Amino acid sequence: MLLSGHHKALLLIFGVPLFTLSALSAAAMALGIRINTSYSLPLGLYATTSDSAAELIEFCPAEPFASESASRSYRTRGFACPDGAVPLLKPVVARPGDLVIVSEEGIIVNGHLLPKTYPIPFDASGRPLKAWPTGMYGVREGTVWVASTYNAGSYDSRYMGPIQISQIRRRLRPLWLFRG
Repeated sequence: MLLSGHHKALLLIFGVPLFTLSALSAAAMALGIRINTSYSLPLGLYATTSDSAAELIEFCPAEPFASESASRSYRTRGFACPDGAVPLLKPVVARPGDLVIVSEEGIIVNGHLLPKTYPIPFDASGRPLKAWPTGMYGVREGTVWVASTYNAGSYDSRYMGPIQISQIRRRLRPLWLFRG
């Protein structure tokens, strides 16, 4: 079957860019580069690293937070996590030995209030959010706390509490960030 001139033009206009974007995304993944389009971190490219002290992690949330974040579209569909959604990318804000206080004002780590970490009662779609119980928590071995100081609407430890180290898929570092 031959394509008409109109169909050839549509193929060039839509097919070639889509194929190119797919190929670039696959190559980036193979090279250990992640594209962040969420609002929890600056938009840009992040490279995987073996540095265990890296401040950024990619992880699959545990239940019930996995289902909640996927069903509410906080995470898009994907293949990386067991629930069929993409992992979360978050900054690590507390490690074993740190003291975390969860309050209405936000997350306090070792006496320092982290900006934009106050829990919000509703998400952007007006659905209720259940904050992690207020209180003082010693960060236990095998866990970390994650929180975005970049976006007050981030879905992170202010709702999920500590993250098990076993949930971490990769550690990341910024490679190239879009400045707006």
